[in-house]
Amino acid sequence: MHKMLKTSLILAAFVPSMAFAQAESGDREITINGSGSSDKDFDTTGFDMNASYGQYINDRGQVGVRQALSISDREGSSTDLDGATVLFYDHHFDVGERARPFLGLNVGYNYGDRTEETFSAGPEAGLKYYVRNKTFIQGMVQYQFLFDSADEAEDNYDDGILYYSVGVGYNF
Repeated sequence: MHKMLKTSLILAAFVPSMAFAQAESGDREITINGSGSSDKDFDTTGFDMNASYGQYINDRGQVGVRQALSISDREGSSTDLDGATVLFYDHHFDVGERARPFLGLNVGYNYGDRTEETFSAGPEAGLKYYVRNKTFIQGMVQYQFLFDSADEAEDNYDDGILYYSVGVGYNF
């Protein structure tokens, strides 16, 4: 019984530090996620990383920039580096203390060794789940269509690509 009382008191002391907060106007935010793969002989290796920086313009609206980087190394060929830089706006919805879904739009530019340099745009949706004060896990899906001109944007909208990501983020 004595151990249970001590454990309860220790947990109660940490509860205030584990309060769940959400971003407020003026808060900044960073997120990061990555993945990699290699074949069994390490002849072909790939690594992908995404990072973002955002600023809340009010309690629900956020603007920012995302940077994607992909490195691919195949035996017998040079290492390829590809990237995409994207500007975004996300609108967040309050559905509880921990969960914060969002819908948004993005527009950017794709470039690199294996990528045809072109513009991209599309909608996005996701969920931020706060696991600690100002720290969250984020899942997101983006629909991207590619275009070189405004005329192509309308024509290419139906030929897009879905991107999925899971990562971590922090408000400061």
